[in-house]
Amino acid sequence: MSLGGGTFTPAEGLTLTRMGYGAMQLAGRGVFGPPKDRGAAVEVLRAVVTAGINHIDTADFYGPVVTNELIKEALHPYGDGLHIVTKVGARRAADGGWVPILHPADLKAQVHDNLRNLGLDALDVVNLRVAGHDESDDEPISDQFGALAELREQGLIGHLGLSGVNARQLKEAQAIAPVVTVQNLYNIADRRHEALLNQCEQENILFVPFFPLGGFSPLQSDALTAVAERLGASRQQVALAWLLQRSPAIGVIPGTSSVAHLRENIAAADLRLDAEVVAELNAIGA
Repeated sequence: MSLGGGTFTPAEGLTLTRMGYGAMQLAGRGVFGPPKDRGAAVEVLRAVVTAGINHIDTADFYGPVVTNELIKEALHPYGDGLHIVTKVGARRAADGGWVPILHPADLKAQVHDNLRNLGLDALDVVNLRVAGHDESDDEPISDQFGALAELREQGLIGHLGLSGVNARQLKEAQAIAPVVTVQNLYNIADRRHEALLNQCEQENILFVPFFPLGGFSPLQSDALTAVAERLGASRQQVALAWLLQRSPAIGVIPGTSSVAHLRENIAAADLRLDAEVVAELNAIGA
């Protein structure tokens, strides 16, 4: 299986495939608890690497701990060139709720949790999750990002990123340490962070949209459906292809617990959309 989409290098020694993989869906329903079929989850992760994807996105609060344990089981010891990107800034409540945990000491503890559960001496990239799925706030983040920068100086983290931020917070973080990735809500129907995407492109930061296919509320669009039918592709493939063509600084991390679905997602990187189709799709989020 050939991997399209190319690569992006936001920092020396860090080259990521733009077609990545998000491990979130390997956990149970609602990203909580174990998978229905642990063997199938392990098979998907090994298929990710076999396909040439070197960018796996995870977090210790997926499950919690479930996805990191699966990644370790499936792929450890990790091959050269594989980059595991994780996040800190949240915990899971007993009922599965998402609880922000942003005290600097807690963030440092979460880094050590990720190191232990992934079986690593250092994490390639750690994203600070500032806000939840729907909106970013404008709270200062210097103390939180500074705590992670300290661990970077100690060699426990290779690179730093952000999730759920605005342009001001990005600049605040950059005054402390380089930022290599930004993860914000962005897809064909929701482009509220267009300006931040453009800023990332200008500054050689990989912009990784979370919920590229709509997340817990899958994308619904007659125009998207019509284009997909004309191209003989799925709506999800068209939406991913649109993102990859929208900017060379975009990386996508669609998740799945199925090898067949993984192959469909990977095929989206080879789907070329002509100018007329792109204009038609652009109108969805206008």
